[in-house]
Amino acid sequence: MNIVVLVKQVPDSGADRNLRTDDNTVDRGSANNVINEMDEYAIEEALKIKEAHGGEVTILTMGPDRATESIRKALSMGPDKAVHVVDDALHGSCAVATSKVLAAALGQLNADLVLCGSESTDGRVQVLPHMLAERLGVAALTGARKLTVDGATLTVERQTEEGYEVVTASTPAIVSVWDTINEPRYPSFKGIMAAKKKPVQTLSLADLGVAAAEVGLDGATSAVVEHSKRPPRSGGVKVTDEGSGGAQLVEFLATEKFV
Repeated sequence: MNIVVLVKQVPDSGADRNLRTDDNTVDRGSANNVINEMDEYAIEEALKIKEAHGGEVTILTMGPDRATESIRKALSMGPDKAVHVVDDALHGSCAVATSKVLAAALGQLNADLVLCGSESTDGRVQVLPHMLAERLGVAALTGARKLTVDGATLTVERQTEEGYEVVTASTPAIVSVWDTINEPRYPSFKGIMAAKKKPVQTLSLADLGVAAAEVGLDGATSAVVEHSKRPPRSGGVKVTDEGSGGAQLVEFLATEKFV
């Protein structure tokens, strides 16, 4: 089975994250960038499928030059190779443009199965799997907490707030996963050393047949108009109940627009 895993490099969610002052995009240059957490679960699931059914696992990343760091980290977990879509014109691309570029790259990779995290920690819009499925004309099985492969048939337990749904589809298909699906393996020393020699193919917009005007800030369908830092926490309000505590509490909640 030919498996492609979408991997995104994002600013570490455990550290301060900022937007640039010149164009209101995520400041990736000064951030501590890591693999998007959910994507690590997608990588692990791809490796488990390969171990059980055979095949090849390819990492696909769209990002600047420094995204190579995350590509090598992903390869150290066990995938066979990687494809890096890199082009200066991609800076500031929205989800719609990103899906166009990744769909063009996937069109060249002929994947039976595309795996990805259910969301990225920098965007959290959860729309990319659906957009890619629409562009490629394949099924989208999203929010999986369990994935079973039986020949060309895929079955997932789709996690919901009430429990889960069982959904099936035939390959080729796109499956997005939650962090409940498995426990990602740690790269071994042998894996880290082997990752340095694994092939990484770079593709530009020209290689994919995508015009620069369709991506980046100029081609974006949405934009951040302005932003500001979250205000510092202030001291709480203490209500002393001397017979009117309930009324004071309701008044406070109404002032804060909770009721």
